[in-house]
Amino acid sequence: MGGGVRLGLVIATVLAGWMSALPASAQDGRTLGEPTDVKACMNCHEEPHVIGVFATAHMTEGDPRTDVATQGCQNCHGASEAHMVRPPEGQLRASPDIVFTGLRASPVEKRNKNCIGCHEAGARIHWQGSAHESSDLACTDCHVSHDVDDKVRFKATQSAVCFGCHAEQRAQNLKPSHHPVMEGIMACADCHNPHGSVGPHLLVAETVNDTCLNCHDEKRGPFLWEHAPVQEQCTLCHTPHGSVQPAMLIQRQPYLCQTCHDSTVHNSQPFSGESIVGGGAPSRMMLLRSCLNCHSEIHGSNHPSGIRFGR
Repeated sequence: MGGGVRLGLVIATVLAGWMSALPASAQDGRTLGEPTDVKACMNCHEEPHVIGVFATAHMTEGDPRTDVATQGCQNCHGASEAHMVRPPEGQLRASPDIVFTGLRASPVEKRNKNCIGCHEAGARIHWQGSAHESSDLACTDCHVSHDVDDKVRFKATQSAVCFGCHAEQRAQNLKPSHHPVMEGIMACADCHNPHGSVGPHLLVAETVNDTCLNCHDEKRGPFLWEHAPVQEQCTLCHTPHGSVQPAMLIQRQPYLCQTCHDSTVHNSQPFSGESIVGGGAPSRMMLLRSCLNCHSEIHGSNHPSGIRFGR
């Protein structure tokens, strides 16, 4: 039996027990005397996207942070006294005090204030003033609080949520050379903290290099012979979201190298496709790994003779 089916049976069993315990006034749709009783909400809200909340941490009665035991659904949705009263025939029921999704959603500030009231520590301490907060983004624009399988929380499905806004990064990740984000091996949150950061571009570390070196530790150094752009910033040579060049280089070799090394060590004439004609030494500078055919340790070398990053 699949996980989704088992979850559905568990929720259905819980709800059946609650509904059977309801007084007749609740079962026929009239207002309950106790507005904070979760059973009162379940009397009307039987939709799958609502009852899924019972499988999430938001409905854990034993957790004092949820206040479910004393406030029920109103812990997130507000007292909602007008909503709890059955409207006269032909009139729409008043909305809850706080609505998180849909056409009648509450203002972003009101929704986020309720979420941040509990989720303000850890990775979310820099939310205030972050790029997403400044863009008037609501927590529920990315998260589905009633869903135990909230897509943004899992590597395999997170990128689809992020790419809903970040179309340029989606296009770059579809290029031949890219981090395994589309494959679900990596997630956007491995490099970026969507809730805010002290670094640029919502990076998880304070600098670009510190973020990259979390995975690429072999490039960290210090080296006996250091390549200046490597120490300055990885993105001088690499584009992090994807490239048509190998190793996510921003430009093919030797043209990338020649943006800095036009007339040093080798002859002062930059190499180009014309160098291939007739073969010979210039072909080595253009074909296969180009400059890296000789300068193989381009990120840095600890060899005593590695001043040119050749070993």
